[in-house]
Amino acid sequence: MSASLHALAVPGTWSTPVAQTGDDVPARAERIERSHLRCTALGLSRIERADFEPMVRGDLAVARERNQRLFTHAAPVMEMLFEQIVNTESMILLTDAQGTILHSIGDDEFLARAGKVALAPGVNWAEQSKGTNAIGTALVEERPTLIHAGEHFIHANNFLTCSAAPIVDPRGNMLGVLDVTGDHRSYHQHTMGLVRMSARMIENHWLSDDYGNRLRLHFHLRPEFIGTLLEGIVVVGGDGRILGGNRSALDQLDMSSAALRMHSLTSLFDTTIASVSDHFRAPLPVPMRLTIPSGRSFHASARFNGPIRSMLAGFDGADDVQAPGRVTTSTRSSGGSPHVIDPAEREAQGDEAARTSRLSGLHYLKTGDAQIDTIVHKVQRVLNKDIPLLILGETGTGKELLARAVHQDSNRARHPFVAVNCASIPESLIEAELFGYEDGAFTGARRKGASGRIVQANGGTLFLDEIGDMPLSLQARLLRVLQERSVMPLGG
Repeated sequence: MSASLHALAVPGTWSTPVAQTGDDVPARAERIERSHLRCTALGLSRIERADFEPMVRGDLAVARERNQRLFTHAAPVMEMLFEQIVNTESMILLTDAQGTILHSIGDDEFLARAGKVALAPGVNWAEQSKGTNAIGTALVEERPTLIHAGEHFIHANNFLTCSAAPIVDPRGNMLGVLDVTGDHRSYHQHTMGLVRMSARMIENHWLSDDYGNRLRLHFHLRPEFIGTLLEGIVVVGGDGRILGGNRSALDQLDMSSAALRMHSLTSLFDTTIASVSDHFRAPLPVPMRLTIPSGRSFHASARFNGPIRSMLAGFDGADDVQAPGRVTTSTRSSGGSPHVIDPAEREAQGDEAARTSRLSGLHYLKTGDAQIDTIVHKVQRVLNKDIPLLILGETGTGKELLARAVHQDSNRARHPFVAVNCASIPESLIEAELFGYEDGAFTGARRKGASGRIVQANGGTLFLDEIGDMPLSLQARLLRVLQERSVMPLGG
C-alpha cells in the first residue's frame, strides 16, 4: 500500500467523531483507529471496491432459516423502530453473528441508494470484507458502535452514517447485529439510543423465551426502574446457580456474562432461594433488597411464569422445572377462524389442583386487617364464577399478588397465570402480543403465525396490569373477547 493510501487510514485523517450520548469520544476515536489499522493489515483499500457479490438465493434462505428464531424476536421490534425513523432517509438491518445481512426495512428511495454499495440482504458486512463499518466493527468490538461519514474505511461508504448494536443471548453468545443506517446528512445522536434500546428489547425477549420456566430476579438501584428496559434480569436455576442475565444486569453488576454464570444466588446476592421464596410469599411483598460483595445494594422483584408451587418444586434441586401446560399453535383454528375459549372446558379443568394445598392462596392474605378480609371474602364468593374481575389500587398495593392468589385458589390453578403489563408494551406491538397473528399478518410475521397472550392463558388466568394505558380501540376489542369468549388473531 502506498504512503498516501496508508495516510488515509491513520488517526487524524477522518472526520472528527460526532458527539454520542453515553460514549467517551476519545475512546471511540481509539476504536475507530484500531479498526482502520485492522483493515490496513488485511490489505483492504479505501479506493478499490471489495467483492460485493451477495449470497445466492438458496444460501440466503438457509441463513435465514438458521436464524429464524432471532428474526422472530427481532421482527416486531424492527417494525416499531421503523415507525420512529420513517421518512428520514434511513433503513434498519438485521445481521447474523458473522455480519451477513438477513433482513432489511427502510425508506424506498434510500434502500435503492444503499443497494449501490451492497447494503442489502445476502451481503456480508464484516470488517474483513467491508472495512470499518458499524456492523463489522460492532462485531469485533462487541459493543454498540457508531461509524459516521468519513470514518468508514472504504470511500464508497462515506455518504452513510451507521449505528449498530450487537445482540447477545443470556450466556453472552453473539446472535447478530441490529443496525440503523442513513444518509450522513440526516445523522441524529438519538439514533444510537433507539438502536441500543431495540437491541435490549430483542435480548430480553430471547431471555424470556429461553427461561420462561425459571425463576428470574428483576433488579435495579432504583425501584421505579423495575419493569423497564433499564432493569437487570438474572435467571436462577433450581439449585441456586445463576444461569444467565441480560445486558443491563451485566452493566449494573460490572461483570462479564462468563463471570456472572460462575456465581450462585448466595455468592452474588448473599441470599438463598428459600429466602427469596419466603419474601415474595408474604401477603403484600415489597421489592427485596439484594447486596453484592462490593456493597452495592439493589431493589429486586421475582418473576416466574407458573404456579408458585411449581417454582418451589424446582428449589428442591431440580433444575429442569417444567412450565405449566400452554396452548400451542396446534390448538388454534387455522385459516383465521377464532379460537373459542370454552367456559365448560375451563370449569372441568384443574379440579385436582383446586383441592391441593396452596402456597400463595387467599388465606395468606388474611392478616387481620378488616379491609383486606372484606376483599378476600368478596373474591371467595366469585372465585370459580365465569366472570372477569377488575382490581383497582395504587402501584405497589398488591394487585398482582391478589390476582395470583385468586388463580391459585380457583379451579384454573393447573393452567397458566399469564401477566401482561400493558404500559410496558409499545402501542404498535400490544395488539399482536395479546391477540396473536396469522402467517403474513405483517412484514416479518413469524411463519405459521403466533398465539397471543390470551390464547396462552386459555384455561388459566390472564392478568392485564395497567389496563388503563391500553389504547381505547384495543380496550373495545378486549371487551368483545370477554363477551364472546373467542379470539381472532391479526390477519385472520
